[in-house]
Amino acid sequence: MAHEQMNPTIEKILLNIEKVMIGKRNVAELSLVALLSGGHVLLEDVPGVGKTMMVRALAKSVNANFRRIQFTPDLLPSDVTGVSIYNPKEMEFQFRPGPLMGNIILADEINRTSPKTQSALLEGMEEASVTIDGVTHKLKKPFFVMATQNPIEYEGTYPLPEAQLDRFLLKMKMGYPDLAEEIEVLNRAQKVPPIEDLEPVIDLEGLLNLQKEIKDVFVDDTIKRYIVDIVNRTRGHGSVYLGASPRGSIALMKAAQAYAYMFGRDYVLPDDIQYLAPFILSHRIILKSEAKFEGISAEEIVSRVVARVPVPVRRFVK
Repeated sequence: MAHEQMNPTIEKILLNIEKVMIGKRNVAELSLVALLSGGHVLLEDVPGVGKTMMVRALAKSVNANFRRIQFTPDLLPSDVTGVSIYNPKEMEFQFRPGPLMGNIILADEINRTSPKTQSALLEGMEEASVTIDGVTHKLKKPFFVMATQNPIEYEGTYPLPEAQLDRFLLKMKMGYPDLAEEIEVLNRAQKVPPIEDLEPVIDLEGLLNLQKEIKDVFVDDTIKRYIVDIVNRTRGHGSVYLGASPRGSIALMKAAQAYAYMFGRDYVLPDDIQYLAPFILSHRIILKSEAKFEGISAEEIVSRVVARVPVPVRRFVK
């Protein structure tokens, strides 16, 4: 999509992030897709590749309240959501909010904590609220979670169940920087961290307005059929035990609206669907054991499915 003119505000946010994150523009773009469409991101990668820095830069760029939760085996659900404490002076329970009560949350190494604590985070993501001692507390808007997890080969991890993985709009990997990028990382590490000097590009009200505008991006009926065809074919694929659910179709459409908007369009193209499908659908399918044994990845399956579905060939502008 490099030939397209990116939305000026989006371009400023990305340039802001690039002041602290070397390379990986596609990771920043996809993170913005999730933020703008009201979804959440699961980033699977090894420690030390710049995940925290990127999310902090994103939060600063939109003037959002940033919170980081380090997940550990002994972390309790109340450590995430908050707790009600009795105040003898007032003779009542008072709610002390947990770190989940921010705008942009980095849930670091989510698969190192117990399923019970994982569920507390995922409930907040799904309901945009948490219930403590029978009282429901609404989460702030905008609310965006980027959860990171170590590759499951690492010891001491609790892999997220498929039903919980489905709560994330998209899943991606950041990967190591290349040689030139890593040298630039060293150069910047000698100086004052530029993250401290980042200025907001927009405020939270501006971000909420962007989220509203994205909902007006036009999705032609042929594009909707294209999305459903792709998702439906994951269910009948020979290597797939369980295909993507209708939630996957909705996620792909919403992400495509945000992606089109970022590139200055008010309509979705088949190209948007083709690019986003592996990030949106791969973590929503379960492969058969034979496919895993052969080393076939879910991303490969989704890419093959997309390649086989006929592409709509009509005009997509309203």
